Amino acid sequence: MAIALVTGTSTGIGFATAVAFGRAGHEVYATMRRPDRAPELASTAAKDKLPIKILPMDVDDDASVVNAIAQVLAGGGRIDVLVNNAGIDLKGPIEELPVAEFRRVMETNYFGALRCIQGVVPEMRARRSGHIINVTSVAGRLSLASQAPYAASKWALEAASEALAQEVKLFGIHVSIVEPGLIATPILDKRREVPANTRYPQERRLNALFNASLKQPISPFLVADKIVEIVKYETWKLRHPVGPDAEPILAYRASMTDEQWVDLHSLKSDQEWAAVIKRDLGLEVVLP
Repeated sequence: MAIALVTGTSTGIGFATAVAFGRAGHEVYATMRRPDRAPELASTAAKDKLPIKILPMDVDDDASVVNAIAQVLAGGGRIDVLVNNAGIDLKGPIEELPVAEFRRVMETNYFGALRCIQGVVPEMRARRSGHIINVTSVAGRLSLASQAPYAASKWALEAASEALAQEVKLFGIHVSIVEPGLIATPILDKRREVPANTRYPQERRLNALFNASLKQPISPFLVADKIVEIVKYETWKLRHPVGPDAEPILAYRASMTDEQWVDLHSLKSDQEWAAVIKRDLGLEVVLP
């Protein structure tokens, strides 16, 4: 059985991934910034007698990452699997968001993953074995107006993952990118209130699109089970879209030129945009 280090396990995909690995019999080191504020995973592990150990780790902090990885290596002797899941979301027009907010998202979603990768690769390389799984999003392959901070961080992680896969295959290390579609996780409950004085309509539209999709919510355990499957079969396949809407939305984007994509999401009329979404995606969006 593998020894897996999973980041961002307090809720959502990270929580589900830790549980799924534990239920499959793997030894799990589940990390989160403040375990005392998120006791549910510890309770689940105790109730179901799952082999899950919970450690504090802030992926934004060099020392925190180094210390947590050292604890895993001291306890387990090795790290077979790293799942970089820790992430935050932020929406808003580029003009209206402070650059500091872009840095904050990039620090967690991109640099946080790099810190963890750099922390585990030397030991994996020495053993000539290991699997690094980076959780991005379909937003790592396409970009929507008002999603620039999040999408940019995921695009960056996709690019780094593709380069990493080429670098470490020489040493027997697998790299996989998991690209969830819209999954029902608490990150969606943290959406900001759209400012009344914004000049841009797209954040309202994107929220309405998400709300329409969430009428049939998809469990984060769907993503977690896919991650466990990827490790089980030791695949060298790089990208793995996950969820019923993941492949269709990527195909929808691929069906358009860049200019058509821009034109669609820059329509002035909410009603015209909503009509296109209903026609093309079958979703009834309700705009405030």
